[in-house]
Amino acid sequence: MTKVLGIDVGGTGIKGALVDTRKGELVTERKRYPTEGKIKPVEVMDLIAKFVDDLQWQGLIGIGFPAIVKNGVALSAANISKKWIGMNIDEAVHQKTGLNTYALNDADAAGIAEMRFGAGRPFQKEIVIVLTLGTGIGSAIFVRGELLPNTELGHLEIRGKIAERRASDAIRQKKDLSWKKWSVLLQEYLDEVEFLFSPDILIVGGGASKYHEKFFPHLHVHAQLLPAEHLNLAGIIGAAWYAGHVAK
Repeated sequence: MTKVLGIDVGGTGIKGALVDTRKGELVTERKRYPTEGKIKPVEVMDLIAKFVDDLQWQGLIGIGFPAIVKNGVALSAANISKKWIGMNIDEAVHQKTGLNTYALNDADAAGIAEMRFGAGRPFQKEIVIVLTLGTGIGSAIFVRGELLPNTELGHLEIRGKIAERRASDAIRQKKDLSWKKWSVLLQEYLDEVEFLFSPDILIVGGGASKYHEKFFPHLHVHAQLLPAEHLNLAGIIGAAWYAGHVAK
């Protein structure tokens, strides 16, 4: 078994577990630590160290992180502290834990999990867009199985406003919208995504995906619309697989 510690850093909490990267399955119970406000580096580093201590882990760490991430460095901070911008996440975690770490965008991590082990498996020759609906809107684009990293389609503008500030699951909850009313906002966003990218497959993940039966019937898209198979575990699985793949 090839095990890697997968960690998914989100806007409201940090989740993690050990993952069998050959099967794309969790081999320990998923743990989640809630966070408040725009999370700062010191808070995240302490929680990652707690995961390592709790699991007595001495191997690789993969981290799905809510930012543009290039070569381990965070280049944006939409729903997190601005202190992250310019920080090398890989080096910071290594200094804190002594373990080799590989970070990538959180939606890219979720997309990798779905393409390798989930709903995207049959579609390696198509154009697939994975959208994560949670605190924000994350995106991962795959063209014939190859990832185009850091696409950030949640930052498309709809009527002069950033899409994830109109149509994320967090907005649905904050405004206490019915599934049908929220679907109107989500439909407008999906129309823009389809117009710009003409995907063959749209896979919806993130926190809202476990309720897909409540809003999918209200959506009308040209692409084949599918719920993510790994729901909000995808970020953990994809981050772990990515670390194991990059470290080879």
